Amino acid sequence: MKKWKEFSKHTRTGIGAYGIILVAFAVLYPLQQAGMLSHQLEGQLIPICVYIVMALSLNLTVGFLGELSLGHAGFMSVGAFAGAVTGTALKDTITSDALLLLISIIVGGFFAAVAGLLIGIPVLRLRGDYLAIVTLAFGEIIKNFINLLYVGKDANGLHFAMFSSDSMSLQNGSYILNGAQGAIGIPKIATFFSGVLLIIFTLFIILNLVYSKTGRAITAIRDNRIAAEAVGIGVTRYKLTAFIISAGLAGMAGALYALNFSTLASRKFDFNTSILILVFVVLGGMGNLVGTIISTSVLYLLPELLREFSDYRMLIYAIVLILVMLVTHSDGGKRLQGMVIRFFRRLFGRETQLPPDDPIPPTPLTDEKQNEIKTADDSMTVTQEGGAGK
Repeated sequence: MKKWKEFSKHTRTGIGAYGIILVAFAVLYPLQQAGMLSHQLEGQLIPICVYIVMALSLNLTVGFLGELSLGHAGFMSVGAFAGAVTGTALKDTITSDALLLLISIIVGGFFAAVAGLLIGIPVLRLRGDYLAIVTLAFGEIIKNFINLLYVGKDANGLHFAMFSSDSMSLQNGSYILNGAQGAIGIPKIATFFSGVLLIIFTLFIILNLVYSKTGRAITAIRDNRIAAEAVGIGVTRYKLTAFIISAGLAGMAGALYALNFSTLASRKFDFNTSILILVFVVLGGMGNLVGTIISTSVLYLLPELLREFSDYRMLIYAIVLILVMLVTHSDGGKRLQGMVIRFFRRLFGRETQLPPDDPIPPTPLTDEKQNEIKTADDSMTVTQEGGAGK
């Protein structure tokens, strides 16, 4: 059995991130099934899962790649409306809600990844403020494009039109996407369980990417772009890879979000949504997955829980913002992760000692090796004395 001290940083980070999600699910899911959660809290379970995935995916771009993106809500909207159209169009054909949800999420992620590719090819050659401005513009362009798009369904299949629905000529059909009014008739098939699965899938993708050869190249670009280019790392290719994966995950989250409501309008995915997700990432810690999960959960739930304290709402919110930032950016975050790790180690009956800063301790020397070192030292001493005598 591999000792806990020998576990890599990758493994420890994974245990902390997965552990928080699994503990929360183990507590909330039975309460939800038993009807013991308030209607207000139960209604926030799926959106929390969605925003955790959004924050984790943006952290891949901002925290690990080191590029500021202000249009992440644009990728979310692409996935949301692609998933909504898919789910609405196939709801009469596919009777299984789980299968329909899976297909819709995959389609949403695919279209968002394609959008990430199309946007990333020209804009990822930019850096800093220029990249932020272009991604911001992309988010607004997508929102306005959806306001001009009409999608309908009849016996002949899907019909598409721009600017006006008059040219579609639906024959006893119905509208799925009705311009600025948004999507209507969406099947509400999203579940808390599917949201948790999507978070776990997102963590799996990001953790395996970051600690792979590709991930090391991405972080090298973040730390020193010039040095990365000098050693032959394809900067644009690796940046595009991270950008596409981030966009695809955001699209999957958007599809899950859309299938939690019967109607959906594009105004939900505006600039403020992108900034809100960025706040979750910054306060949780850029490149800190555990901190991102904590900050997103706390800061998203807090406004809803403080509705009854309207006079003190902003004061409490500001205090909690400061506390979250202090915890996730200091040793407090590591202690919280350590508590989760100790819980799981006790659960499986293993030792509870946390790893030191060095994940791989030095190997003890055998007696034979110590004798060899002693002999070499004696020989060196004799040689030095002989040289001094001359």
